[in-house]
Amino acid sequence: MNGFSPDATDAAQFQQQQDVEKMLKAAWESCPVKAITSTGMGFIFGGAMGFFLSSIDFTSTTHIADKPFKEQLRIIGSEMKTRTVSSAKSLAVIGGIFSGVECGVESFRAKSDLYNGAIAGCITGGGLAARSMRNGPYGVLTGCAGFAAFSTAIDYYFKHGSD
Repeated sequence: MNGFSPDATDAAQFQQQQDVEKMLKAAWESCPVKAITSTGMGFIFGGAMGFFLSSIDFTSTTHIADKPFKEQLRIIGSEMKTRTVSSAKSLAVIGGIFSGVECGVESFRAKSDLYNGAIAGCITGGGLAARSMRNGPYGVLTGCAGFAAFSTAIDYYFKHGSD
């Protein structure tokens, strides 16, 4: 006996731990969890970007120079909140749609390559352009091409960027 011989309860606990880890890994890799996670991260990142960009946007505050200081702070805070929430929601929608579609395409194709991101980018960009109802089919094609090119470039960089 070297002191390392596990008894039956240790083996059962180890097996149970492995089963839980497998279940959590499978859940983490599921498309709904990926989409929800991307939606949440998009909301957080979009909120941060909206807050930062609204704090350096001086064009929206030129009309309040003649107001009292407290009123200026209230107006600026209101505009920052509006822009922060708007950016957060926008990036949450983009992240959720893109991630969900990419995961679905990857599951359908049973491959993990650059085409998945391109297809997901095209569907996301085209769908968002169609939702906005601007520029008709040209807008949908432009949104599709733009998102597909961007997502392909980002995927390529992250998969081959260190070479």
